[in-house]
Amino acid sequence: MPAVNLRAILMTALIAACLWNGWHRLEGRPVHPSDGQIAPEEPVQSPAAQPGPLRMGRWMLTPRAAYDITARILSREDYRFDPLSELVPEDLALGWGPMSDNAVLAHFEVTQGARFYTWQPRGPLPIARDTVISHSANTHVIPADAGTRSQLARLRVGQVVHLRGLLVDGKRDDGAYFSTSLTREDSGAGACEVLLVEHVDVR
Repeated sequence: MPAVNLRAILMTALIAACLWNGWHRLEGRPVHPSDGQIAPEEPVQSPAAQPGPLRMGRWMLTPRAAYDITARILSREDYRFDPLSELVPEDLALGWGPMSDNAVLAHFEVTQGARFYTWQPRGPLPIARDTVISHSANTHVIPADAGTRSQLARLRVGQVVHLRGLLVDGKRDDGAYFSTSLTREDSGAGACEVLLVEHVDVR
């Protein structure tokens, strides 16, 4: 029986891991959109056609509104180990109207973490603070199925994405819960939209 070359196996595994990491970074690199308001339309919120609860694994989701948004991806953050990750594998920081314009966004530093989206001005605000709040949002995205999950996982910062689905509240079988925002005018804790995504389209 031939001897196992442990060093060769480890080197092969290391090379494979480096190649996978490089490919993943290349595939997920930001895009650089053209100038101007590339997502000018306001999100559309309307009564949910399906008011009854939906079961997704350990979670019961209650639709609160239908939601249709076309926005620029300002940032994205993937989650694998936090309490929501089984249901919400990523968050998207989305901007529309003036918050989709390169000339405005150049004045901000945008970050995400711990399920929050944060913007910091690099100098004087180029637009009113209330406009920043009402034209950007952190959105917890729940894929409705495996195909939607795959599409969401491939989204890149800088893209304009069209998402359609349901804003939902959720309760897990152990009592954990979350509530979606139903207005674009709020900020801070509780201001995130929780969107069960049924349609994804990159513009």
